[in-house]
Amino acid sequence: MNHKYIVIIGAGAAGLMAADVLSAAGMSVDVYESKPSVGRKFLMAGKGGLNITHSEPMDDFIRRYDQNEWLKPMIEAFDPNAIRGWMEDLGISSFIGSSGRVFPTEMKAAPLLRRWLSSLKKRGVRVHCRHYWKGFSDEGDLRFATAEGEKNVAFDATILALGGGSWASLGSDGAWVTVLAEKGVKINPLLPSNCGFKATWSPFLQPHLGKPLKNISGWVGNHKDHISSSEAVLTTYGIEGGLVYALSRPLREEIMTQGSATLYLDLLPHITKEELIVRLTSSAKHSRDNTWRKAGLDGVKGALIRELLPKNQWNDPLSVAARVKQCPIPLHGMQPIDEAISTAGGVIREALDENLMLLTLPNVFCAGEMLDWDAPTGGYLLTASFASGVFAANGVLKKLRATTAD
Repeated sequence: MNHKYIVIIGAGAAGLMAADVLSAAGMSVDVYESKPSVGRKFLMAGKGGLNITHSEPMDDFIRRYDQNEWLKPMIEAFDPNAIRGWMEDLGISSFIGSSGRVFPTEMKAAPLLRRWLSSLKKRGVRVHCRHYWKGFSDEGDLRFATAEGEKNVAFDATILALGGGSWASLGSDGAWVTVLAEKGVKINPLLPSNCGFKATWSPFLQPHLGKPLKNISGWVGNHKDHISSSEAVLTTYGIEGGLVYALSRPLREEIMTQGSATLYLDLLPHITKEELIVRLTSSAKHSRDNTWRKAGLDGVKGALIRELLPKNQWNDPLSVAARVKQCPIPLHGMQPIDEAISTAGGVIREALDENLMLLTLPNVFCAGEMLDWDAPTGGYLLTASFASGVFAANGVLKKLRATTAD
């Protein structure tokens, strides 16, 4: 099988992981990337600390994905422990944070990427940057636009790992959707995920925009069984942050079906409504600002209550407590797809065989975020990208072995 020519298009997490698996199996691998350098979105994801996976129990982990039944065998074959082991083999140790998230000890993505690329180079993987994939030639070869003009590349098997449609400047522009659709591949529309949502604030709240709402919880509609506990930030356009990203799927669905959505926040989730009423009542002799501050409603939290509660109720402990424990944020839209961290939608499960090969394009496989799955931030996006890259690479090996056997 070693003479087979395998091409991977896209040098992000999924594409590089597929190259890792195939080169370890002795395959000749060429990776084509549209940008001047590889792993740009991977590096951006690690700018504030590379959250590469999560340590929670596997049953809980899998439930974070909308297509969990489809992704389960992929992730179980390359699970968070396997990711940590792979990093260890590259000489990068990791640790589990207090939230259960897993990070490389050095926190940054760059040291891991450098060692990864060095390992791939030693195995003979060739990387070709500034090659923008344009589709297929009439002969079935891969077409690339380069600075020197169009270039056609023949292949025995190829893995498309072109990402979703967010952060186009980093390489994931979603242009592949049109190319594959013209080949009869069924694709669900790409939609923003892990994104900010639009809300309208009065001028009163302007001084507090950009400040974090810490130690809060949130939910959508009547779904209090699915509560996100994290942080959020009020912005000029609305609200963003980890808590919002974790709820982006139900918020998006509600906006798309109803035209708007309501995000509910509990600004003090660690105390009960009754306890809060006692705090607000026992400090009644103090000024309202002091009373609220002692109750935990200082800064942006207090400002948000003033924004959303009628002024004639500010001195009523019951009304204040009720709004604190269920603070409704009306939302009327999402941020554009290019400003989202990730995208939902993509190549649907029914367009692929059990090894992630496209049914309408033999020997063409797909991996990573271009597949139709969605997940929150917290290590889940990278884990599924890695795992699907491994799964597609193993699918290529199975296909080539079967072809050789025939």
